[in-house]
Amino acid sequence: MNQPLRILLQTTLLPTEEDDWTIARFSLLQEYLSSLKDEAGNPLCEITARDLAEPHRPCDRETPGNDPILTHLDRENFDELWLFALDVGGGLSPKDCAGITRFHQQGGGILTARDHQDMGVSLCPLENIGCFHYFHSQQTDPDESRCRRDDVETTNITWPNYHSGNNGDYQTIQPTEPVHDLLKNPNSPKGVIEFFPAHPHEGGVGIPEDAPHARVIARGTSKTTHRPFNLAIAAERIQDEQGNHLGRVVTQSTFHHFVDYNWEIEKGCPSFVEESPGEGIKQEPHVLDDIHTYIKNLVLWLAPA
Repeated sequence: MNQPLRILLQTTLLPTEEDDWTIARFSLLQEYLSSLKDEAGNPLCEITARDLAEPHRPCDRETPGNDPILTHLDRENFDELWLFALDVGGGLSPKDCAGITRFHQQGGGILTARDHQDMGVSLCPLENIGCFHYFHSQQTDPDESRCRRDDVETTNITWPNYHSGNNGDYQTIQPTEPVHDLLKNPNSPKGVIEFFPAHPHEGGVGIPEDAPHARVIARGTSKTTHRPFNLAIAAERIQDEQGNHLGRVVTQSTFHHFVDYNWEIEKGCPSFVEESPGEGIKQEPHVLDDIHTYIKNLVLWLAPA
């Protein structure tokens, strides 16, 4: 019997922040991952889902504490880390980042997703991982023409903030050629994944010049400016200068591709969400088949060699 892939679903929020995008708001993702089976009918995944640990964390939100799992993250315990970076500073401590980096150096597969402006900025120190994200206050997009508002409807949020549609709606994506394995869907008439959940202000992702092992695999189109933007980046396994065999990495422009509210609008959202939701997915629920296929592809592609 094959052992299930051990996946850690992790946010950079504390569980006490109930009126926020804590791990409890990723329940549909957890349910779907737990339902997956391998070819023999055995569970494909073993899921651990958590927020940052409460003990020993400072009262000052801007000063991160050391999470007991992330600081000691090891391939003996997990095969993949799906990291939803939802902080705007003070999320990951230096020791947390060191643990995640070590896990990556051991061959662990990593998915990172954040959102607009500076959300998830604590990803920046992660070697060979954080470099694929662009923020507002640091690590900005080298294309200065993109350092401007795209979503102009939510005025308290600035760039990067690509408007792919309302929460609850879906967007048509453009897989880049050649179509990456992550975007293949044998159950679709076109053989590729066509739809992702939409969001009014997705973050910015791109590839630095010193990362030839990575490529953009999917793009979206702004509903506001009609400008294309990157949705997902996939980085292959490489050997670093120290001889470590790094695991694969996938970088996503927004965690809203995976959260309950964007799959099933009735699941609700934090009170600070101002935008009116759409009903595209509610009216055409079959489009969720594509994100489900994408998630299963992620599980298999990120698996350590």
